[in-house]
Amino acid sequence: MVLREQLTSLGFDWERLSFALRCALGSCAALLLAWLAGLEHPQWAAMTVWAASQPARGMLLEKSLFRFAGTVVGTGVGVLFVLAAGDHTLLLACGLALWVATCAAAGNVLRGLVAYGTLLAGYSASMVALLGSSPGTTIFALGIDRLLTILLGVTVAVIVGMALSPRTDRGELRRAVMRTGSATLHALAARLAGRQTGRLIDLDGLVSEIAGLEEGLDAYGAGSLRARREAHALHAALAAQMELMLWLRHPRHAAIEDAEAAAVVKALAAALEDPSHPCPLGVKPILENVDSDLAEAVEALTLAVDRCSAVDAGREEVSARLTPRVAAHRDWVYARHVFVRTAGLLLLIGGGWALSGEPVGAYVMLGTSVMVTLFSTYENPAWIMRNILFWQAIGASAALACRWLLWPHASSELGLVLLMMPLIFLGVIPIAHRRTMWGAMDYTMILLLLLQPSLPLTSSPLESVAVALAVVTGPVLAWIAFKVAFPTDAERRWQRLRRMMIGELRIIANASLPAFREQVWQARLYHRAMKLVHWNSKLGHAVPKVVNGCLAVLELGQMAMRLRALLKEQSLAAGEQRAVRLALGRLTRVGRRPAAAAAGLDRAAGRLQARYPSMAGALRDAATLLRDNQAFFDLQRDLT
Repeated sequence: MVLREQLTSLGFDWERLSFALRCALGSCAALLLAWLAGLEHPQWAAMTVWAASQPARGMLLEKSLFRFAGTVVGTGVGVLFVLAAGDHTLLLACGLALWVATCAAAGNVLRGLVAYGTLLAGYSASMVALLGSSPGTTIFALGIDRLLTILLGVTVAVIVGMALSPRTDRGELRRAVMRTGSATLHALAARLAGRQTGRLIDLDGLVSEIAGLEEGLDAYGAGSLRARREAHALHAALAAQMELMLWLRHPRHAAIEDAEAAAVVKALAAALEDPSHPCPLGVKPILENVDSDLAEAVEALTLAVDRCSAVDAGREEVSARLTPRVAAHRDWVYARHVFVRTAGLLLLIGGGWALSGEPVGAYVMLGTSVMVTLFSTYENPAWIMRNILFWQAIGASAALACRWLLWPHASSELGLVLLMMPLIFLGVIPIAHRRTMWGAMDYTMILLLLLQPSLPLTSSPLESVAVALAVVTGPVLAWIAFKVAFPTDAERRWQRLRRMMIGELRIIANASLPAFREQVWQARLYHRAMKLVHWNSKLGHAVPKVVNGCLAVLELGQMAMRLRALLKEQSLAAGEQRAVRLALGRLTRVGRRPAAAAAGLDRAAGRLQARYPSMAGALRDAATLLRDNQAFFDLQRDLT
């Protein structure tokens, strides 16, 4: 305990220190075992330990599985590319560029460890196709060696992790979701009882907390099918909470009061706080008398909580009948950006390599393919790349020092392996310190990549320096690409997500959606709202403008659907039809002319007032929401 306090006072993070020490221990063990097994690249097994390890046990097995699966796919593709290209360097480079870019784009659309395995499949092909091997070694032998070293590294990482890593406490996140659910219901009960919820509960802070919890659920579901089912239920619970927060924000609901509804909602909140508390029955009919949308949202929350409890208790036959609504946001726009950026950069590097004929060109392409793929998923890849470059330079320097200052004193290959181990443990220090932890793991990865413990030592100092510089060139080129080609950061991600939400209104206003597509759109909107609030919190923007903007998007989308349904009835007069079509047409351009779209809604409300008074009132409410949040919809300028 005293040692922990002393290290903490010096700026070290105890959990990261423990994790780094476990990785270093496992890395050295994998290096030694791979060398004893006679594998040509034992250092790859050591690198795999660092890549596959996790601070806690929860994700360890699943990440190891996806790492091995991604490596198998990537290795197979790499072997096929080498066989197909033969001696044509340009053909090999083009094939790798397109494959790596495809995997990078897919990895930015998929979620969780599936995305990790997809990214790995991309640059694993580069590692097989671009890294050289001993004379006389076939590409098939290289591929098998790669698979065996990865399998050994994954096995060591699992054994060390399961033996020394702490267990994952899944209950903490589940309890946090229940707390936010209870707080949301308490706010709703206060509103239905006629009290001002803003004075009782920090709604903005609650929305931010809901968004923050959603970000941690991908890791929560890793490790077992049971945890994945529970994570799905928790996703649905948070989406329902966001739906209720949007309901609370709607001006039309401000005057709604119902003592009976307030009482049952308060009882539901108590049931979430304490599972032993009896859950009220017949909630939905009571709430439907107040508002049908409110009843649907509360039912979605209780459904998700019931499924979570059923999974936790092992009642799979019950949980299988409970299917909460979940539709995840996928950033297809950024995925296209990633593909163009990755393919373009690697094609340029591959073309230069083919024209020059220099062997180091393969190392430049290898380093770049890893950097531009793996770190494309980061919030601000250009920023992290500066740290990566620094630590890769340190790792390359350590590798050169080991090769030319330490290894010449070794009399056997075992001596080469043993001399690498102190340098591996040196990497623990920067990984564990709060000021140096960003990108520090790349010190060890580059150190191991550049050191192949085999005798005789044949390379010259100039060749070693050239290879080291070629590898370190990867993050430099990746940094340039991240800065120049479709740059991204929290602000750009926020703006892009906002544009996607508004852009969907054009699709809804242009065409009628099937009922199931309407439900998918609404469920995805709640997830996007949480994502938007998450990015918003990183930027320090005010929460209300984001939540109110999401509410306006939801309202306009629902109005567009209702107007489309009204047109289908074919009972409108000619003037009513023109007004409805005008309103829909202007909604397709709401991102360019929000004021005109609001005016179109008002005009349609005026035309429909006589025969459809409830619809006219809803249209006026939507127009008011649009005007109040006009800055959110105006895509001619970025909202800050």
